Amino acid sequence: MHLHIMGICGTFMGSLALLAREMGHQVSGSDQNVYPPMSTQLVDAGIALMEGYHAEHLSSVSGPVPDLVVVGNALSRGNEEVEALLNSGLPYTSGAQWLAEHVLPGRRVIAVAGTHGKTTTASVLAWLLESAGLAPGFLIGGVPRNFGVSARLGDPQAPFVVEADEYDTAFFDKRSKFVHYRPHIAILNNLEFDHADIFPDLAAIERQFHHLVRTVPGHGHLLVADEQPALERVLNQGAWTPVAHFGDQAGSEWQLVLERADASRFQVIYSGGEPGQDSHSQNNKGQEEDGVVEWPLTGEHNARNALAALAAAHLCGVDLARGCAALARFETPRRRQEVRGEINGIQVIDDFAHHPTAIAATLKGLRAATTKGRLLAVIEPRSNTMRLGALRERLLESVADADGVFWFQPAGLDWSMDELVATQGAHAQLFSDIDTLVAAVVTQASPLDRIVVMSNGGFEGVHERLLAALAAAKEGET
Repeated sequence: MHLHIMGICGTFMGSLALLAREMGHQVSGSDQNVYPPMSTQLVDAGIALMEGYHAEHLSSVSGPVPDLVVVGNALSRGNEEVEALLNSGLPYTSGAQWLAEHVLPGRRVIAVAGTHGKTTTASVLAWLLESAGLAPGFLIGGVPRNFGVSARLGDPQAPFVVEADEYDTAFFDKRSKFVHYRPHIAILNNLEFDHADIFPDLAAIERQFHHLVRTVPGHGHLLVADEQPALERVLNQGAWTPVAHFGDQAGSEWQLVLERADASRFQVIYSGGEPGQDSHSQNNKGQEEDGVVEWPLTGEHNARNALAALAAAHLCGVDLARGCAALARFETPRRRQEVRGEINGIQVIDDFAHHPTAIAATLKGLRAATTKGRLLAVIEPRSNTMRLGALRERLLESVADADGVFWFQPAGLDWSMDELVATQGAHAQLFSDIDTLVAAVVTQASPLDRIVVMSNGGFEGVHERLLAALAAAKEGET
């Protein structure tokens, strides 16, 4: 079958394309914005990429007419290729629906949901299952470096890990993508307001999360982060599945105890039953296991991600001690605290953080791990939520742990960042030209400094530009 995927370079749709290719389908795709790492792995898989959205992509002009078109949620009515699709009469579906119908049936599905940390948690979980010899399948909204690809089918008898996004499914299906997945185990990492372009308020997102909760069977499992009021409100709407909490609270079945300020070493305490049993059962209380994790990531938020993954892996039969040991060999996913290079003792780090909470958590973790030199933040607020100005008042507090902040105002931002930056004084600078920003960062950076770049887009290749400029500056000094 020939599948044509519209919006193929999105993290979800690109991963879907890899699964379809692995299943033996001919796959082509179109997208407006093509950039690594997704574009690279698609080309490596032999998938034909078409630039832009045009009617001829669906006709014999561009090759064989597709048998089925899979439409990404970034496309809307009025798009040339969407209109051509509807007029053509070709069959079409959404990415989430295709995954649910063609990949997930018969698999033990583990869905990782939450406003933040989905990619890291799903990557950690897939690695824990892989380390235990289970050969899981997965679809992750990033590229886990332990695997080198963002999706694979894995062993049909093994669990399938899916990053479960609350964003809407397609222009013709406004439900959250995760309601399609029917998971046996659902991880609810956290929940706060985001996606201001489709959700009017937090209550609307909570309703979608409850739709997910409704799909988890009674013999399944809900792993829920503690100290998350929004998630508790979701559960209070009704839960028909055993619930276990994870976090740093003494009453949680899975408890985290930090042993280092940067959270690169922490203790895990599990008080509950055997894997697969209801941890709330009276007969299972009092059974306690513990382990210690020492791994390359920093930040309490990442430690909590790992805790959730350990809990889910344990339900799949992975011994806690073995899981803790495997985390020492875990490599961060691409664009999650990924060190892109180091020049003259100055490190350039790439991170996907784009929500104020995620920005603050990333900087807090890196601040604790930066014992020498300064922490310089380079931030592009380009998500739909940021573009609309929602949560912009929280951006100021989100960068408290940075020694210097270089803000970039992308084209299309619906508000001016001038006032925000002015309130930060000499601590922050604002740029609308990428070359000027790079020059300013390189001028101010010194050996032992760490530059962390945060954006959920390509950011005009600023990472490589920074490394090239740092190399040129070093060459000039010598």
